[in-house]
Amino acid sequence: MANVKARAGGKRPRRQFLSGVAVAAAGTLAAPSVVKAQGPIHMRWQSTWPAKDIFHEYAQDFAKKVNDMTGGELVIEVLPAGAVVPAFGLLDAVSQGTLDGGHGVLVYHYGKQPALALWGSGPAFGMDANMLLAWHKYGGGKELLQKLYASIGAEVVSFPYGPMPSQPLGWFKKPIAKVDDLGGLKYRTVGISIDVFTAMGAAVNALPGGEIVSALDRGLLDAAEFNNASSDRTLGFPDVSKVCMLQSFHQNSEQFEILFNKAKYEALPDSIKSIIANAVEAASQDMQWKAIDRYSQAYLDMQTEDGVKFYKTPDAILQRQLEVYDEVAKKKSADNPIFKEILDSQIAFAKRVTRWEQDTVTNRRMAVDHYFGPNAAATKL
Repeated sequence: MANVKARAGGKRPRRQFLSGVAVAAAGTLAAPSVVKAQGPIHMRWQSTWPAKDIFHEYAQDFAKKVNDMTGGELVIEVLPAGAVVPAFGLLDAVSQGTLDGGHGVLVYHYGKQPALALWGSGPAFGMDANMLLAWHKYGGGKELLQKLYASIGAEVVSFPYGPMPSQPLGWFKKPIAKVDDLGGLKYRTVGISIDVFTAMGAAVNALPGGEIVSALDRGLLDAAEFNNASSDRTLGFPDVSKVCMLQSFHQNSEQFEILFNKAKYEALPDSIKSIIANAVEAASQDMQWKAIDRYSQAYLDMQTEDGVKFYKTPDAILQRQLEVYDEVAKKKSADNPIFKEILDSQIAFAKRVTRWEQDTVTNRRMAVDHYFGPNAAATKL
């Protein structure tokens, strides 16, 4: 009886105590399996691009990188424009949680706050898109964008990435020789370029990418710009026009934007947030490599197979773009303090980095002409 009482009084035999520790340890070791059993985190996204456009492919490329790098712990599904909301409705949909995230460009949010278009709409004071992204990451742009989104109540986390090459002036019925040729043209563009081309005499209509060719075909537009040779060919621009004017300052430095709903993003584990940040930069570089390959091939194909004629935009038009942009930016700065704050930050960064670039980077035109120009036969290796 005494032994029974002793056992009942609180002391357990060593064997029983160890078995209890083993059970507790087993429970601790099993915990990750319980978490794992809950399954991956799923996110439903939408891009602002048609399913067939290379831009939608870029969105899917980013999603795949995240899905692969997280080992399936986060699974992002990307739908094309219009699947849930119209292309220009992406910011609201992500902010409100209708979508968990999305892929687009900041200039598409121009109607919410004109300063958002400063990430890509305009000459960027001589910077290209990669330099503008350098300003964003290291020159204060990231903090300004957070402040800007907060000022309009947008519950999003934004990652600009994927610097684009300088975009064409666009597609026309005949070559544009002087500024006056833009007068009265029903022309498609977006962002601050709306104000610039309006001031240059065009009748501007802002349309998402998937609607432009149809509008040109039906005569609702006389001319339009979108982005690049691959997208333009895939979307069908050569079917409605055979004249494309290359080079412009209206979107000389644009990049893409990856958007997350803020609450959904903040709920993610820190490890996944770190993967996302690294996937953004990996996808940014991969996009540039893919663009070089695909855009150059489409540029060649449009000339050899589609009968498209490409012309350089005259310098007089480029110069006028700069002058009008300055007028538009000055006016908006007077009415919009954060617009001016962003401009001042960009100008300070651009003054330093463009001087460095122009002083140090070799103009490659000489080498291109040497190997592929009219007199290149004598230099073939």
